[in-house]
Amino acid sequence: MNRLENKIALVTGGGRGIGKAISAKLAENGAEVILTWVSDSKSADETVSAIIKNGGKGRALQLEVSDESSVNAVVADISEKEGRLDILVNNAGINNPTDFDKITSEDWDRILNVNLKGPFLCTQRCLELLKKSKAGSIINIGSVSGQYGGPRTAHYAASKAGLISLGQVAARFGAEWNIRCNTIAAGLIASEMAKAGLKDPAVQKAAESVIMKRFGATSEVADTVVYLASDDSSYITAQTISVNGGLYF
Repeated sequence: MNRLENKIALVTGGGRGIGKAISAKLAENGAEVILTWVSDSKSADETVSAIIKNGGKGRALQLEVSDESSVNAVVADISEKEGRLDILVNNAGINNPTDFDKITSEDWDRILNVNLKGPFLCTQRCLELLKKSKAGSIINIGSVSGQYGGPRTAHYAASKAGLISLGQVAARFGAEWNIRCNTIAAGLIASEMAKAGLKDPAVQKAAESVIMKRFGATSEVADTVVYLASDDSSYITAQTISVNGGLYF
């Protein structure tokens, strides 16, 4: 069933990990996907090739989400080629688990720039394209870390907590044009970015608290994105949807 037929989606960091699963699932449901990469063009191209091979539509663009000129260039490209945007998925993000007393100001700035400034810039600059949709949907990929902070994720947790608030602001502002915005608070997801972190003793300890007794799959986050991007969720906005297996509630 093509729940997203004729819709145009932008997925930041859409070439690998959770972003790859999101890009593939959106395309599978009929959306034309524009996915972005910052340093790994190979994975992005492979994801686009897989989408096209499966009968979907997709293309890749380079984007540094925390760089204003880079965001403006991508928005201009979409404006010229597609003319509108129906779905924006703010997925690009980074993490570097570090003890609270060892985080440097450079570490802090880097995480906040990508994880919070990036979604702000992308959301703000994509607004005019989303207005043309008449039913736009913004989906932020957040984290359970934004709901409670761990001892080694001060910068990451702060960025993801801020993302929840940013989503609520965007939902209020965008409602006039029927633009919805929701945030997915993902739990322990077995993605490429999380591989190193999953071995962290603090993460292993947290995993013991997952009542479903397993890590989540990237496809489970992607399925939630499809739901929030579709008309099935037309009365859902400004919400934080937890996909965490019962890790936190």
